[in-house]
Amino acid sequence: MKAANSIPISEKPPRLRVGLKDVDRAAFSGAIRERLGERPGKQRVSIMLDAAVIAFFKAKAGGRGYQTLINQALMDAIQTETLETTLRRVIRSELGASQDAPPASRAASRPHSLHGREPVAG
Repeated sequence: MKAANSIPISEKPPRLRVGLKDVDRAAFSGAIRERLGERPGKQRVSIMLDAAVIAFFKAKAGGRGYQTLINQALMDAIQTETLETTLRRVIRSELGASQDAPPASRAASRPHSLHGREPVAG
């Protein structure tokens, strides 16, 4: 005798559909992976991280979306490095330009004494 709440088991394989078409298991699996797994501009990777790193990001995320926070931290690191590189290049360029200037223009950029007279040593 069957239990009252048992679910009948069908011998027929389940009907797999993508859109409005019946498809085989491989096409169905591909559609699921495409829909759930791959996002534009993202790539699935497997890396080893320290347990403390995972714990930090999980705690910060409250248990949800910690991988997104790790991704954001990595993107911030890239942007910071790019910003740092740009600032260093601009500063070097400016310093190089001021050191390459003729002595007269360098003297013009120095602070002047009052009324154009040299201070008296005393």
